[in-house]
Amino acid sequence: MTDTAHERRKLAALLVQEGALKTPTWRAAVEAVPRELFLNPGVFLPEGGRWRPVTALGSDPAKWIQTAYSPDTLTTQLDGHLTADQVNEPVAGLPTSSSTMPALVVSMIESLDVEDGHQVLEIGTGTGYSAALMCHRLGEDNVTTVEVDPEVAERADAALEAAGYSTWTVTGDGLLGHPRRAPYDRVIATCLVRRIPHAWVRQTKPGGIILATVGSWANGCGLAKVTVNEDGTAEGRIIGKASFMQARSQATVPVDGDLSARAAYADSERQVKVSPLLMDEWMPSFLTQLTAPGAQLVRARTSEGKQLLYLFDPERESFAEFIEDGEGWRVRQGGPVALWDDVEESLTAWQGAGSPDITSVRLHVTDRCHTYWIGGQQITTRTSSHWIGEGSALRWQHRLTDRP
Repeated sequence: MTDTAHERRKLAALLVQEGALKTPTWRAAVEAVPRELFLNPGVFLPEGGRWRPVTALGSDPAKWIQTAYSPDTLTTQLDGHLTADQVNEPVAGLPTSSSTMPALVVSMIESLDVEDGHQVLEIGTGTGYSAALMCHRLGEDNVTTVEVDPEVAERADAALEAAGYSTWTVTGDGLLGHPRRAPYDRVIATCLVRRIPHAWVRQTKPGGIILATVGSWANGCGLAKVTVNEDGTAEGRIIGKASFMQARSQATVPVDGDLSARAAYADSERQVKVSPLLMDEWMPSFLTQLTAPGAQLVRARTSEGKQLLYLFDPERESFAEFIEDGEGWRVRQGGPVALWDDVEESLTAWQGAGSPDITSVRLHVTDRCHTYWIGGQQITTRTSSHWIGEGSALRWQHRLTDRP
């Protein structure tokens, strides 16, 4: 077995240089845990719009180690079942499990502010690498990690054992937490969730911290850090950007088929007040998701190469179609909800507040709703999933229809 101590120290030094790794205890963990153990049987590397399989057994040892200590995210599973040892040629597919880029992994676990003796619940074991880092820091008996995919969980458990950590690995729906080992001092989710399940709040000690990426679009998610209160609520703020694969049970089914047929019957058409291309930017994308939960931004092109842009909300059977003309963009809307009216109003209010960054967003979590706001004023609202503004404050409230 190749000794990778040099590569681990090199990775740690790079993470320190990037500002992701700040404390000696976590640096020691990065230098101790062999990342290559958590990449068996192999990875998929992007190549020309497809995925090229790379395995430890089929690679030159030096090249494999170089791949294993890449600073990038390494895809380990496609389409919920395919691993790199099962194919020999580049393939198409959708990533469903990965070893997240080390800088994001380390910066998140550092943001947990753990202390000796803390019990941590991890949602989304993945390869098991982040669980191993936490085991090194806290001890294997203080880490519980939950993975929904049985095969992914089995590989992670084997890798953790190979690395010397007999921790608590659980196969199940992480959105439900793991009450048997509760209460926890810290909860960290390495998957994307639409909102923080209240099950996590219930299973966290008062004063404990939950760290999770909230949203449903890949580019436009917020890393939320909330502290649990004595009354069973939690509050905190968005501390930065992050992007993960969606929790399996919340995974979005892409809108496909004949898009023109889906948008054939519009109730209204008008010139936009705000360019829909604003949704390409991170904060406007995040606000769009708050305003229109369940909506998907869909891009396509006609056979002539003309750009097509849509917002579809399958659950509410509503759409907004954007048409570029000589004066900018027009929007056609149909269905029970005027999607773009709501989103445009939010984006206009955000611009009016000075276009603050995503780290200006605060949130409050109860068993019935999530409330997000920008600004300091307390504003009440009775309607759900929309924004309301007053003075310098903007506020969104989401009523929960399911409470895991």
